[in-house]
Amino acid sequence: MTRRNINPGILYAVAAHSVWGLLPIFFMLMRPLSPGNILAHRILWSLLLLSAVAAIMRRGPVLATILRQPRILAALAASATLIGGNWLVFIDAVNSHRVADASLGYFINPLINIALGVVVLRERLGRPELFAVLITAAAVAWLAATQGQLPITALVLAGTFGIYGLIRKVTPVEAIDGLLVETALLSPLCIVWLVVAGDDAVGAAPGWSLVIASGIATTVPLVLFAAAANLVRYSDIGLLQYIAPTLQLALAVFVYGEPLPASRLLGFALIWIALVIYATAAVTRSRRKPDVPSRA
Repeated sequence: MTRRNINPGILYAVAAHSVWGLLPIFFMLMRPLSPGNILAHRILWSLLLLSAVAAIMRRGPVLATILRQPRILAALAASATLIGGNWLVFIDAVNSHRVADASLGYFINPLINIALGVVVLRERLGRPELFAVLITAAAVAWLAATQGQLPITALVLAGTFGIYGLIRKVTPVEAIDGLLVETALLSPLCIVWLVVAGDDAVGAAPGWSLVIASGIATTVPLVLFAAAANLVRYSDIGLLQYIAPTLQLALAVFVYGEPLPASRLLGFALIWIALVIYATAAVTRSRRKPDVPSRA
């Protein structure tokens, strides 16, 4: 087929979620730092990187326009709060050796994206897609029930990132511009945190090179995700988001030795079956309508 038939948004989303799926490795290496310190460094180094990119791309006039629009600033303040909270909860889960719990959150997240796409954006699901969603809902309910308690970490991760993605989809700003404003809004809190509660662990471990690299590891997948959200249906983003939790679960079990009882394995198996059904329906639909219109 021609290259035009390949929606670049799909490639962006696959790349973003692959990076997110491997992030536990990165944060495990940074474990001598507390979750709050890791988060503060992520945001500040991301801000520095994004500022350099914006300067090279000469985005100054666009950013000035954004700063003059209170509604857009309010939306970005909300999305910044959501993504900051999401990062903090995820880092804490990884540092507490609960990578499998975090992966559950991102298995739930696509359900929330699909629901938001249908309810808020009026996107439609065919019968196979709806059947896949129902299977996934049952699997998530089973996983939650077998834990014996409400999966707070998973629900917070799923909810914050789902709503974050929706806000970014409907906010008329480019990916880099929006991320720059978000990190700038969060940076004063990060500076205060490091001054008041920062520690001296950076110099010894993990080292400044790894801390600075956290800006790259944070910025690149978010730019890719924000770009993808503008090019594909939001409910389809929900499908692609299974990549990250699958990789995280594999790391939890095969690298970090976290237990995976049969009850949880059954729930994940149901989710993967639903994924196959949903993917088949999505591919069939894309062949009928290969060109997916992007938001202007």
